[in-house]
Amino acid sequence: MALDVTAGEISASGAVLRTPDWHLTATRWTQLTLVENDPVNFDPEFWIEVMRRTRSNAACISAGGYIAFYPTKIPYHYRSAYLGDTDPFGALVEGARRLGMHVMARVDPHAVHADAAAAHPEWLALTADGTPIEHWGYPDIWLTCPFGPYNREFITEVAREIVSTYDVDAIFANRWQGHGISYSEAARRSFRDETGFSLPEGEHDGRDPAWRAYADWRRRKLSELVGIWDNAVKDIRPHARFIPNLGGVTARDLDRELVEKHYPIFFIDKQGRSGVEVPWSAGRNGKRSRAMFRDRPVGLITSVGPEHHQHRWKDSVTSGAEVSTWIVDGFAHGAFPWFTKFNGTVSDPRWVQPVADAFRLHAQLEPHLSSMRITADVALFEPTTSTGPSSGSSGPYAHENGFYHALVEARIPFELVSDQNLTDEELARFRVLVLANAERLTDEQCSTIREFVRAGGGLVAAHHSSLGDDLGARRSNFGLADVFGVDLERPARGPVKNNYIAITADHPISDGYGGASRIIGGTELIHVEERPGTVVPFRFVPDFPDLPMEEVYARAEPSLPAVVAHEPPGGGGRSVYLPFNVGSLFWEELQPDHGRLIANAVRWASAAPDRVRVDGPGLIDVAVWEGAGELAVVAVNLTNPMAMKGPIREIVSVGPIQVAVRLPVGVSGADARLLVADTGAEVEIAAAEGGQEGADGGGLVATVTMPSVELLEVARLSWRRA
Repeated sequence: MALDVTAGEISASGAVLRTPDWHLTATRWTQLTLVENDPVNFDPEFWIEVMRRTRSNAACISAGGYIAFYPTKIPYHYRSAYLGDTDPFGALVEGARRLGMHVMARVDPHAVHADAAAAHPEWLALTADGTPIEHWGYPDIWLTCPFGPYNREFITEVAREIVSTYDVDAIFANRWQGHGISYSEAARRSFRDETGFSLPEGEHDGRDPAWRAYADWRRRKLSELVGIWDNAVKDIRPHARFIPNLGGVTARDLDRELVEKHYPIFFIDKQGRSGVEVPWSAGRNGKRSRAMFRDRPVGLITSVGPEHHQHRWKDSVTSGAEVSTWIVDGFAHGAFPWFTKFNGTVSDPRWVQPVADAFRLHAQLEPHLSSMRITADVALFEPTTSTGPSSGSSGPYAHENGFYHALVEARIPFELVSDQNLTDEELARFRVLVLANAERLTDEQCSTIREFVRAGGGLVAAHHSSLGDDLGARRSNFGLADVFGVDLERPARGPVKNNYIAITADHPISDGYGGASRIIGGTELIHVEERPGTVVPFRFVPDFPDLPMEEVYARAEPSLPAVVAHEPPGGGGRSVYLPFNVGSLFWEELQPDHGRLIANAVRWASAAPDRVRVDGPGLIDVAVWEGAGELAVVAVNLTNPMAMKGPIREIVSVGPIQVAVRLPVGVSGADARLLVADTGAEVEIAAAEGGQEGADGGGLVATVTMPSVELLEVARLSWRRA
């Protein structure tokens, strides 16, 4: 099948090939995962043209592991039954190199065929009773143990063979971390020797010392394996790396110090929405990875087909608008694009143009944004081990999802902060930290947050935040009670029906409700007592019936605190505490008053005007990139009739969109350009509210209008100094 190459050929000029820094110019990836009969069915030249058309500068190509797509010489390295005397992997490597591209070989170590299983039973994953585990998706193939000689010896030898034979920059391993606990003899022996425990069985229990030891041991052994593989590759080809897939949770399963040594670049394997997952999830994946390692490039792997976990159609195509949106929202938040196609024989080519369009946008913007970094004044705390219980049926991250969406709707630029990277240095990047429901905080983490607020930072926290330690044990009072300005009287009760919170103080947090005296409250309520010196803008209305309808009226005046604002005397920062499940409830019900409440709390806690304000119609996901003497506001248009259900059928243009930026001190004006429209833009300069220059962003505001935003627009401003 031939493609019409209308987008122009990519240029290899400037690419740093075959050097230790090759990964810095690998910013648009084509991945082809071959299937067994591809050697006799697929057209390599079709894929070379796809790489050209998408302006890809890097490729990830199936090589070996479960099936070898090259003439391997290693015993029990299963060759495709259709390979014959062909070398599809080699042909694709050669074609990509002709285009000046970087190349990575994909291996899959998670399963072996029956002959290997019979010859090497020590390679297999076992159940607790010692039974080999057959693959769930295909008969007569067997899962491998990630901690035994298969990964440490056999896959190491495969990697050596590939880098010795082919001109590649890296090896990429998929499904290498195992599927649940493997009770192989190698795993049992290693765990017992290193921890003194037997491998745990049954349901996971975070309070069981064997389960806690297993988490640490697994992290250590997987990290050691990365080092073994990486060193083996570099011994043969010094610039090359072995970069195993980390899935959608970035590096939380590995030892941070070893990851820093062996991972020069990260790839997020979150290939699309699952079910009704919202499209801003793509950008969140980029934020998650950068929250762990801000100095490393990160890419987002996007599938051209649907990614629902229960219903798998891996050789299919989803809506082109959905594919483009996922790619674009990812790179707007710092995750460069990577698309993947399963099966080299293309029966449905409708994905090609949407991928090419999205990659073209990245290629167009990359020269402008590559010298900048993403910046924000607000950080949402990202729990990996510190999340509290969810509410309703919305999943374990319902609280965080609700706060995330509220900030997107409010167009407040924000980043994520990982609980594994909660340091003074990390928090110093921000004005406000948001804890949606961070129940499990260590004493050290509470101290770090306390010092952040004492130094002038803002804190917004809700529900169970700081009520538990890192093991989940409940504290008698909030670990951050002094920062919140409250004390715990009784733990959460619920589910409560028909609850309301009444406005009880004139305060910026209670602004914007159009004369309403009360708004919807929560379904899980915590009884707290406010400390002296705090302000309570909202109080809970005491319970009253929801039926019969004639009985639906309040019997008593508002009483218990529902929102507490704290501004310590003598300096320091500000805090807002909300003792109910506002995040998860907003995620479930999407009531606008809850979104406004979250946004008002964040803006007040900041104690400064918004540095960037974006106004206009639609659902816009905003990112801010900053460089020396310049700033770029990225607006991703997520407006769609089904935006909150995930699927996108078409891109619905919105506009005009006004972007207002507070200018730095000493700046007299700004020039602007709309990067997607590729045109200059008029800049209106006006005095900021108050008209005073200072640390909060200067006395002038520059406003730029985006007449229309289809999928993406970027307003780039550069400063003029007096």
